[in-house]
Amino acid sequence: MSTATGLKRTPLFETYKKYGAKVIDFGGWELPVQFSNILEEHDAVRKEAGLFDVSHMGEVLVEGKGAESYINYLVTNDVTKLSINQAQYTAMCYPSGGTVDDLLVYKLKNDKFLLVINAANIEKDYDWMKQHVKGEVTLRNISNDIALIAIQGPKAEGILQKLTEINLSGIGVFHFTQHINLDGITDVLVSRTGYTGEDGFELYLAADKAPALWEKLLETGKENGLKPCGLGARDTLRLEARLSLYGQELTKEISPLEAGIGFVVKTNKESNFIGKAILTKQKEEGVKRILVGIEMTGRGIPRHGYKVFSGGSEEIGFITSGTHSPSLKKSLGLALVSAENADLGTQLKVEIRKKMVDAIVVKAPFYKKG
Repeated sequence: MSTATGLKRTPLFETYKKYGAKVIDFGGWELPVQFSNILEEHDAVRKEAGLFDVSHMGEVLVEGKGAESYINYLVTNDVTKLSINQAQYTAMCYPSGGTVDDLLVYKLKNDKFLLVINAANIEKDYDWMKQHVKGEVTLRNISNDIALIAIQGPKAEGILQKLTEINLSGIGVFHFTQHINLDGITDVLVSRTGYTGEDGFELYLAADKAPALWEKLLETGKENGLKPCGLGARDTLRLEARLSLYGQELTKEISPLEAGIGFVVKTNKESNFIGKAILTKQKEEGVKRILVGIEMTGRGIPRHGYKVFSGGSEEIGFITSGTHSPSLKKSLGLALVSAENADLGTQLKVEIRKKMVDAIVVKAPFYKKG
């Protein structure tokens, strides 16, 4: 849904006001950056549970006899390894090896898949998919028909379990169950996935059913500390867990191997895929630059785009994402730097407001649940 301002809104927009949301323009969408405050929301997800409206994400249905081989040509991971009701994280690349997008592939049936793509890339991705259609395949962009709600945190399963007779502990990580009834809200796809570094679920359902489910979850989870959460906490949570954000860790110029998600690049899969030649070369020869975790030892927060220098003051890269970590109480960032400066313990400098501030390469993810 678009508005007079030209910004798109999710089906949950009207419910934001009730919970005191502060709304911003996020890539052409009018979305909540916070409801209470970012630190409180971040803390709720780490210790109890948080509820996110992620309905701005895009969904494309791929159907037909050739669906599997078509997707396998489109993406870097090997979708032939998927069982029905299993999901897979992957990337789409350009022939240059740069990233079109990172995405999730859900296998609904043998000849039917759901691709979940980033909001800012919906039109670009869909055009890219249409350009490369092979065989008997139909594509449908169903982004406007689908809402997506994420419930994340150590208490997420217990809260959601109150709404369904399906045994949620039986759904493994990156697996899902289709056509679930959540206390009268029917036909929900319940997926054990997320973007916070915590356990939790992502719930796909018809757009018009989303407000009722949102209210039901918040009411049910109140006694367990469930809080509505905005984009601010989503960003600090994903950064602590070292999860990539398209446009920052992954771009047209940054390959999945440079971004440190080489586990989704299966250069040995039987079928060819777009970008395979370059990515194979990068795997064999090693990349010239790589994404690392950094911790500021001097005062300052590393922000996207800040320049990074070696200890000898040679410019060697840039910050892709950075924040003051609410969980660890440290200033942390992800930086794309030259490979020879990527070893743990390497001393670096980040240019913050024209000052050189000391930093060090550290292990990432910075935070792991439990």
